[in-house]
Formats: sequence, C-alpha cells, structure tokens
Amino acid sequence: MPTLTDLDTPPLPTTPIRRRVVPTGVWGPLAAAAVGGVLNALAFPSAGWWPLIFVGTPLLLASLTARRTWVAVGAGALGGATFLGTHIFWLTVYLGPAPWAALTGLETVLLTAGAVVIALAWRTTDAVFVRPWLRSGVTPVVIAALWTAREYVTSNWPYGGFSWGRLAFSQSESPYGDLAAWVGVAGLSFLIAWVSALVVQTARTARAGRPRAVFAVAAVALVGLAAVPPFPVQETGKLRVAAVQGNSDAGLLAANQPGRILNDHVAATIPVLDEPVDLVVWPENASDLNPLEYPAAAAALDLVSARMDAPVVVGTVTQTDEEMFNSLLLWEVGIGAKAQYDKKHPVPFAEYLPDRDFWYPLAPELFSLIPRDFSIGERPNVFDIDGVQAGLAICFDIVDDTLIREMVGRGAEVILAPTNNADFGRTDQSAQQLAIARLRAIEAGRSVVNISTVGTSAMIGPDGSTIDRLPTFTPGAMVQSVPLSTTITPAMAAGQVIELGTVLGGLSGFAAAGFLAMRVKNRLRG
Repeated sequence: MPTLTDLDTPPLPTTPIRRRVVPTGVWGPLAAAAVGGVLNALAFPSAGWWPLIFVGTPLLLASLTARRTWVAVGAGALGGATFLGTHIFWLTVYLGPAPWAALTGLETVLLTAGAVVIALAWRTTDAVFVRPWLRSGVTPVVIAALWTAREYVTSNWPYGGFSWGRLAFSQSESPYGDLAAWVGVAGLSFLIAWVSALVVQTARTARAGRPRAVFAVAAVALVGLAAVPPFPVQETGKLRVAAVQGNSDAGLLAANQPGRILNDHVAATIPVLDEPVDLVVWPENASDLNPLEYPAAAAALDLVSARMDAPVVVGTVTQTDEEMFNSLLLWEVGIGAKAQYDKKHPVPFAEYLPDRDFWYPLAPELFSLIPRDFSIGERPNVFDIDGVQAGLAICFDIVDDTLIREMVGRGAEVILAPTNNADFGRTDQSAQQLAIARLRAIEAGRSVVNISTVGTSAMIGPDGSTIDRLPTFTPGAMVQSVPLSTTITPAMAAGQVIELGTVLGGLSGFAAAGFLAMRVKNRLRG
C-alpha cells in the first residue's frame, strides 16, 4: 500500500501525463478546491443550480491531483470547509456560529482524510495504468468509488453521521434524479463522481489547447445518464390526506405558553374540517402537550378526528419513567393512541448530547441548551392506517438510508415525513430537507407527505413531482389524494449492496493499484 509520503516522491517511469489543462503548482489546486466547494454548495437548494455539481465536483477532484502532500491536504481541507461552511450556514440562525463552526470543522477533518486517500489513488493509478484506456477506464471508477466511500463514512460516523451534503441530494429536481430509483442515493453519488473523475482524467491527458475532448467526454457521459428512463412505478390506490402546517414558533429557544403550538395546528385545521379525508397529518412537535398525559390535548385531537372522520398522525414528546422520545401518535377518536413511533435517528448535539460527561464541560453554556436527551426509538417505523401501510420519518430520519429501506421492507405504501424546521428561520435548511424527501420519493417509489410546523411543506409523488405545496411561514392545509404503491424499485431491492459493493470495490481497486505500484518500484530498485 502507498503511504502519504509517496505523494512527495518522484513519479515512476510511465507514459507522460500532460497536466496543462488542470490546476498546477500550489495556488492552482487551492483555488480550484475553494471554487469547487462553493459551486457544489450552490447546486443545492435554495439556489438549486444543480448543473453546478458537474462543475464543482471536477474542480474538487482536479485539486487532488496536486503532487505535493501539503497541497493535497490543503486542497481537501479548503474544499471541504468552503462547501460545508456554505451549505449548512443555516445552523447559525438561532444557535450562533459555534455549532456551525464545530460541525463544519468535524466534517472537514473527515472530508480531508478522504481527500488524501483520493489524492493517493490518483498517484498510484498513474504509476500502474500505463495504457491510456486503463487510465480513462479504471481510474475514474476507483476515484468515484472512493468518493462514495467517503460519503458512506460521513453518513454513518460519528454518532450516526451527517449525510446532508451527499452529491445525490443536489439532483432531486434534475433529469438525473430518476436514477435514484435504479441505483439509490449512494449509486447516484457514485455516478456523479464518476462523470467528474472522467472529465478530470480526460483533461489531464488532453493536449494543451484542445479542450474539446473534455467537453465531448462530459457530454457523452451526461447524455447517456439522462437517457436512462424513469423506473415504472405502479399505482395501487389513493390515500386522501389533509396535511396541516400551523406556522408555530416551535423552535428550541422559543418562549411559548404550554398548548400554544397545539392550538396553532387546531386553528390551521379548522378551514378543512369538513373535507372528506382518510388521514390527517400534523408535523413533528405539533402537540406540545402530550395527549397521553394531558386531557385537553386528547380532547383537541378527538375533536379533529371526529369532525374529519379520520385518524390523526401527530407529533409530540412522550416519556417513560427513565426515557424521553420524539414520537408520532396515530390518534383516533374513541380509542386514543392506536400506535406510536419513536424517532430512530434523533439528532446528536441537538436532540441529545452523546457522551455528555465528556462534551458538556467543554461548552457548558452551549450544551445547557440541550437539558434533555431523547432516546433512540425501537418501535416499527410503519403505521397501519385502515389497511394502508404508511412509512414514518420524523425530520432527520429522512436522511437515513437504513430507515427508508426498513419502512419499505415493512410494506410501506406511502411515506409520512412530519418535521419541525422552526429553529432555522427563513434559511435554506427546509428547502434542502424537502429536496432530500423528494429524492427519497423517487428512490423508494413512494409518495411522500412532508409536513412542517413552518414549512417547507409539500406532497410529492413517487416520480418526484410536486402534488401540492404550502407557502412557508403561513398557516394552512393541503388536502390531496396521494398515490399508493407497493412497487419495489431496483434501489430498494438491492438494499445496501450497491453502496457497500461500490465502497469495497473502490478500496480494493486502490489497494490493488498500491500493491502493483510497490511491485513496480521494487523491481526498478532491484
């Protein structure tokens, strides 16, 4: 295996690679990384200029072809910091710069580590693959697989990971979003990284002054991917849903009288009380009084359920003697809570403080904002609603690949995604979350009802199209019939095989290239 110091050693004798079209020296790679990070951030909502992902990602990868160790490390760090720092700037709205800087810093460390591996992969494959067709055919696959491996790590570690900035999530409204049904989120990220690496490799081998080859390769690859047809999803019925946005100041630091958030959602439901529906869906935390403990909250839900002749899915906080949960209740008049789901992916450093004894002394004023720790739920993430299986994703649950596969495996025909975005004001956060929900609809082949306390709230079809949408920071309700489906997309059928296969393939390719490079080096020395 190559070591980090190999980046500083002279290249092995190979067919020369012309690096005149890619950034060289010191400032070229650093500038490419900084610009690439910002462009990738702009590819996500709310700017949503998705084509930029095919400009920013090649720039980020090109910066990692730098030949000096510290330049590669600096480019990886700068690219990660500019991307994450821009992409999640919404963290500063109510909580200030400290959480934003901490999360950006941690993720930048992880992204930098992955960038160094990718830089080593560029170097070792250059040494091994002498023939141009191997360089153009194999190297981009290895680089893209290593990028996917980096996304896999950051999406799962530490404390469940943070997968907000995966390449695929930028493509929810692009022609390439349909690929998620075929290859999943991880597979779509791989394809974007592969096209980007192919462009970079073509640029590295192109003759100076002849960039047309680069554009030709990019055009053929992108047109080929766009030509893949959407996966056909068969509709098995309809579910008429009333989804209510109360426009409640339900943020962590909001000073509310108990019951105010509940009353806001009752008020927003009143205009549609006489609508014929099968189900009413309220957001996460919509009942700030637990109806299992407060008779007034139970009576309010009974009233809504009775008037609309339908069960109500409502978010609230529940607790046992020792644990507290962020929960959804399936409430029906005359019965009460027929079922309960407890959030399986609470947000670390927001809904709970992991390793509290270690972290709290480091920033007691900041972490005092998290006085209670939500526990990780263990109940099934599917409700049976009069024979219709509804998958459940509370807020951050929607970014967890495992939970999406779990609900589909349990027979979910539609996905309900109640959320509370009040902590992030009028920032990009809710639009980014809706983009993730939209891509999940395509990936799973299921309609998604994304309903927020303040927005962005929307109903999305299995093809990613918008069925209905509410303006942000406005009370209101959507009443629509959403398609049901039991179709299993290739992405859901494959499960984690695509992601793990890609990750293992990338690591294996990197290891093999390193082994061969060492053999060549030892042979030359011998």
